Amino acid sequence: MKAVVFLEPDGTPDSLIIDDRPEPVPGPGEVTIEVAFAGLNFADLMMRTGVYPHPRGYPLVPGIEASGVVRAIGPGVTRVAPGDRVATFVEEAGAFAEICKVPEAWLMPLPGDLSLEVGAAYPIQAVTAWNLLHGVANTQPGETILIHAIGGGVGLYLTQLAKMAGCTVIGTVGTAGKEQRALDYGADVVVNRADRDFVEVALEMTGGRGVDKVVDSTGASILDRSFDAIRPLGHVISYGEAEGKPWDNLWERLVRKSLTFTRMHLGHLDHGTEDWARGVDAVVSGIRSGQIKVPIEGIFPMEEIGAMFDALASRQTAGKLLLKVSG
Repeated sequence: MKAVVFLEPDGTPDSLIIDDRPEPVPGPGEVTIEVAFAGLNFADLMMRTGVYPHPRGYPLVPGIEASGVVRAIGPGVTRVAPGDRVATFVEEAGAFAEICKVPEAWLMPLPGDLSLEVGAAYPIQAVTAWNLLHGVANTQPGETILIHAIGGGVGLYLTQLAKMAGCTVIGTVGTAGKEQRALDYGADVVVNRADRDFVEVALEMTGGRGVDKVVDSTGASILDRSFDAIRPLGHVISYGEAEGKPWDNLWERLVRKSLTFTRMHLGHLDHGTEDWARGVDAVVSGIRSGQIKVPIEGIFPMEEIGAMFDALASRQTAGKLLLKVSG
């Protein structure tokens, strides 16, 4: 089968190839999927450069979400059969290939009224966003939430889900031009961090009290500044470190206001629980009803995999980039 392969985690063009790889075989509780589309995530970019906090071995077939059709099932699989349309999270990577293998528990429903393109655009970002707000946090109507990188894929889903929960949304972006997409998706205010102090805006909008929650994927200096924008007993939720790891003063920052800090990775959630199923069902129902818009920014053939990575690395995209594998 054809697959995208990282030969080494050095981020160079020579280490990103399309190669023939052995077709995976499903074991107990596993299925193989004929991949139609695969979603690109910042985690894939981190794997390419060797800074992903959940290490993988190399050579590596990247890709952690996909849509397609079940090809084969292993012993003990009962929820799906060959030929079923599915969407899936691929925690161990491997979705950038004609066939990928995943545990049955990672599969998500792909109703007939949702396209295969949409099916590859919600398993990571939308389900992550739901769990950031409702899985590891208890988001309530009337709260004010500060969302960093609001113009990205997870940020746009966070915006919609927070507004559905009755919250006020303040967002920040680091690239000019990404403000409008978030505003179109319901954000109340979006700050370009190069132009305005987001702490000042957050305090103005809350009468000096501070926001109830910060949802951050940047880390480093942006996360550190966020502690000045949150109220005492607030909740800081981290799901990435695009700028860098949290600074060493994290304990001091938390203790000063008795804050709660959560670092969430979707792969650490138990996919066999009712809580997991509730989040997936909420996302799929929201997409089907039109309450949740799926922001697909571009679709690339496998031969243009380098250009797709370059587009994500440019920080100019606002929404999901998809790899068309079979379509």
